[in-house]
Amino acid sequence: MRFRKKAGRSAPLVALAAASMLFAAGCQAGSLGSSEEGAGGEAGAVTITFLGGVIDTEVASAKAAIEAFQAANPNITVKHDTRPGGSEGDNLVKTRLATGEMAEVFVYNNGSLLQAIKPEQNLIPMDDQPWASTLDKIFVDATKAADGKLYGGPWGTVQGGAMLYHIPTYEKLGLEIPQTWDEFMKNNEAIKKDGIAPVIQSYGETWTSQLFVLGDYHNVEAQVPDFAAKYTAGESKYANTPAALAGFQHIQQVREAGYLNKDFASAELNDGIKALAEGKGAHYPQLGGVSANIENVAPGKSKDVGFFPIPGSDGASFGMTVWPGNGLYIPKTVEGEQLDAAKKFVEFMATQPGCDAYAKGTHPPAHSSPLTASCRLTSARLRRTPSPTSSLARQARRWSSSRRSRARRLSRSASRSVLGRRLRRRALPFMTRMSRSRRSNWVCLAGSDVP
Repeated sequence: MRFRKKAGRSAPLVALAAASMLFAAGCQAGSLGSSEEGAGGEAGAVTITFLGGVIDTEVASAKAAIEAFQAANPNITVKHDTRPGGSEGDNLVKTRLATGEMAEVFVYNNGSLLQAIKPEQNLIPMDDQPWASTLDKIFVDATKAADGKLYGGPWGTVQGGAMLYHIPTYEKLGLEIPQTWDEFMKNNEAIKKDGIAPVIQSYGETWTSQLFVLGDYHNVEAQVPDFAAKYTAGESKYANTPAALAGFQHIQQVREAGYLNKDFASAELNDGIKALAEGKGAHYPQLGGVSANIENVAPGKSKDVGFFPIPGSDGASFGMTVWPGNGLYIPKTVEGEQLDAAKKFVEFMATQPGCDAYAKGTHPPAHSSPLTASCRLTSARLRRTPSPTSSLARQARRWSSSRRSRARRLSRSASRSVLGRRLRRRALPFMTRMSRSRRSNWVCLAGSDVP
């Protein structure tokens, strides 16, 4: 998969061929599943349960992490449970916490959804853990509660929300990457005339309907820098802030223009991924993380899918919204040996072996920005991954002469700007805006799920 966005940090970053799992709550709905035995080895003296998402890549990452952890801790057995995504999964988490039946370790969102499960009341604080000081500040800020304590460990990587697009369709029709909403709609009209669905939606899984709105937050903040703070304080609303309301209006506009796939009301996430990868649709507003599942639903099609930010009204502020990775949490009901084992598991996932195991579960491995300074990308993985700078430069060279000056600016920015330490996080906890620093590439980051 090819990506179109700026990114970076102090450690080398590479184009994300696939994001990690489709990060917990923002996942495919399904029946709860469990593995009664640990992922490998003989039963240990202590048994705990890990609850994660149900998407194929989520399950693969969880199993790989459990297997690696058990190999390093043969006296601990970890059972694997899965849960559906969206509101069904949210309700299950709340119910199990309320009844004292939650798994010893579970994956869940940070930010606003974390506050909704009352971490001060229901979760074990983790400020005193030795790995806490290694965490990325963006992740820490999003995983704290109102009392200022850290309640989660790292699971996955950072993730962007933007527009997946079908590269062969763009090349066939001679389309340029749109940097404004008007340009995006013009592209849609040309695509509709070619006989395929310009925009894919998958309302059969309701959480996927949010990306036109949540992925547009970069554009909201670009126009109204204090919107998040005022929204949190109850001083602003989406309905009376035109820049924020635009995301909802965009959903209405593509529907009224007849740009959606015919089965948009019943299609699910994997249907949308498959339709895009096979060229039955041209755009799919989504998370970078879904790219991990392209090879599962449309083998051999990963390189036909690209990624660019959701355009707003002003091309000069063209940029992408990102989410910090998910958290690993331990309920307050866990005690004794199980609590010690659960803490060891969370600590393991903040180490290089834990990060390697997580990445091993995706297809292909997740090349992105880790949430802890204890993890680094290996040189072998870096060698196997194409340069995002050259990818952007190639895209820029394909643009028409009318865009040459803009293409030159973007090509130059591919060698100098970054996402990372200077990413500014606003008061809406699950949304962050990309800001510029001195050097970087345009790249999609993977990691957290949609609230």
